[in-house]
Amino acid sequence: MPATGQSTAPRPGCLACRHYHISHDARFPYACRALHIKSKRQPCIDVLEASGQPCLYRQQKTAPPS
Repeated sequence: MPATGQSTAPRPGCLACRHYHISHDARFPYACRALHIKSKRQPCIDVLEASGQPCLYRQQKTAPPS
């Protein structure tokens, strides 16, 4: 049984978002083009802590045409 306050549903992460990229800044390696931020963690974690809501800019990556 999960602890109180924890959800068992997976949280959407930045890896599948089209705005997510790796920056060349070693201090802040993860970045979001939509929010214009760099972070030591995935940007969606910083957004969740700051606003209390999941990232509203998240867009699923699309597969390239075959």
